[in-house]
Amino acid sequence: MAVISSQKKDLLVHGIFLLIGASGIIILTLIFLFLILEGLPIFDVVSVRDFVLGKEWYPTDINPDYGILPLIAGSASVVALASIMAIPLGVFSAIYLAEIAHPKTRAVIKPIVELIEGLPTVVIGFFGMVVVAPLLQDMFDLGTGLNMLNASIMLAFMAVPTITSISEDAIYSVPRHMKEGSMALGATHWETIARVIVPASLAGISTAVVLGIARAIGETMVVLMVAGGAAMIPESIFDPVRPMPANIAAEMGNVPFRSDHYHALFAIGLVLFVFTFLFNMLASFLSERHKQVGAATL
Repeated sequence: MAVISSQKKDLLVHGIFLLIGASGIIILTLIFLFLILEGLPIFDVVSVRDFVLGKEWYPTDINPDYGILPLIAGSASVVALASIMAIPLGVFSAIYLAEIAHPKTRAVIKPIVELIEGLPTVVIGFFGMVVVAPLLQDMFDLGTGLNMLNASIMLAFMAVPTITSISEDAIYSVPRHMKEGSMALGATHWETIARVIVPASLAGISTAVVLGIARAIGETMVVLMVAGGAAMIPESIFDPVRPMPANIAAEMGNVPFRSDHYHALFAIGLVLFVFTFLFNMLASFLSERHKQVGAATL
């Protein structure tokens, strides 16, 4: 039986890992091409400008309108409000778990946070419909509790465990000698956290924020259940909205195959894909910048 040399084994292992690593890029590229092929035909019916900036979404009328600006505004507003709630709560929770909480407290809270992270989105959406919606309706005297605020709260609830868990790991992994050196120079615990530990872990915290918000951007079931489903530009946090993922999920099952409405939904998916890609590119840039700042601080 022929014996494979070490060099050939290394090349084989290298090829396997290269194939596995490239498969994600290949699949992503194929998805993007599929969205282009299925979405571009709608621009024979409506211009790109009218599609992106149009304020009316009535794809089933006799004279249909394919303006998705209300859907874009719904997605942006829900994600922005969710980010305002989730990022501070998630990062401060991570700082508490890593630097302030007693080890026994951390051992109890950390698994609970990770358990919440694994909750099915339909369960979170059901909680928003049954519990949060009536609460908001009674508290603010609203006609309906299914609105932008409800959707943002639920998305923040989903994003906080991701941000907390990954940020806590990043903060906890900061070398102990840095903390001890800072405190030996006379800095208090809070000063050490603010000026040494957090700057040194900014790259990890940035990654946590990116993953948490990215989950909120593409979430479908929760916003479909609790956002209200109205394709309108919100003027208040209590207005019902219809984010892009929810619109695709709500309408895709009922459209005729290869109709204009069908192609319009794929074009919405293409817009959502581009927005998510640009967000990830920006987040990657900021993460790398924070990484370099942290290295310089060290």
